[in-house]
Amino acid sequence: MGGLFSRQISRRSLGVVARSLAVGVLGAAMLAGAAQAQNNTVRLLVGFPPGGGTDAIARMLAEKLKDQLGSSVIVDNRAGAGGQIAAQVLKTAHPDGTTFFLTHDHTISILPQVVKNPGFDPAKDFVAVAGFATFVNALAVSGGTPAKSVNDYVAWVKSAQAGKGTVGVPAPASVPEFLVKLIGQKYAVDLQAAPYRGSAPMIGDMLGNQIAAGVGSIPDFIENHKAGKIRVVAVLGGTRQALLPDVPTFAELGLAGFEDVPYYGIFAPAGTPKAAIDKFAEAVSKVVAMPDVRDRLTAMGLTVGYMSPSQLASREQAYTKVWAKIIKDSGFQPQ
Repeated sequence: MGGLFSRQISRRSLGVVARSLAVGVLGAAMLAGAAQAQNNTVRLLVGFPPGGGTDAIARMLAEKLKDQLGSSVIVDNRAGAGGQIAAQVLKTAHPDGTTFFLTHDHTISILPQVVKNPGFDPAKDFVAVAGFATFVNALAVSGGTPAKSVNDYVAWVKSAQAGKGTVGVPAPASVPEFLVKLIGQKYAVDLQAAPYRGSAPMIGDMLGNQIAAGVGSIPDFIENHKAGKIRVVAVLGGTRQALLPDVPTFAELGLAGFEDVPYYGIFAPAGTPKAAIDKFAEAVSKVVAMPDVRDRLTAMGLTVGYMSPSQLASREQAYTKVWAKIIKDSGFQPQ
């Protein structure tokens, strides 16, 4: 009797153990699957807050890239310091092909030249992945001013503001800030740049007539310009923009030296495997070749054009060299 009871207990124990093992194996498999899904998620860093031009571009591309990569692509906004915070995050990210940084010229080419300790060195810490567009910056005035041209704006500053004006810029020590200084010098008015944490809050203040003018990119301004809420009065670059055929270039107005236009590109942490870089670059090339993507980017004021990793690296180096001279000639001291 005792032996039979013992054998029954043993069978029951074995059954419990077997079920426990099965549950454990299933749980481990589920955890492994979740971990794998998480590891397959691609993070696209953006150095500016939601609502601005760069964020809008990143979210549009992320939606298309996920199909090309076969992975989820999330936009991770690390706003602040003109993209410096996001760049520092990229530097410390594990170079496994799951973290990339979508940015424009300021963070990569300008910021390391105007900040003493940016916390990253693009030449050592990053690797170029793909470029997809160029764009131009512009001067725009708010609806609260009567100005319809640069000359109108200057006249208004002189008459209504005692010769002193404040112009918003998306980031400190940026191309827009240098442009504000040069505009003031050319027209003999005291213009002071007011740095914001990205274009979205700057444009918000322009729409609320808290600030009379701003310098930013065409993608930042174009929708509100079309709506008549702000007015773009001059653009950089060597030629007028197709979206703004009636708006003169600064070169036409006698302010030369800003013909080399900025770029948008994607970068990865140094050490990222070449296979991962090539895969992402190929995905970008396919996405920007899509007619609907090209149309949407063009409508935002971008000139769409794919750049391979080597082409983006060359573009970044050339642009950095151009601005090294402008910054030096301006007498600006890194802060």
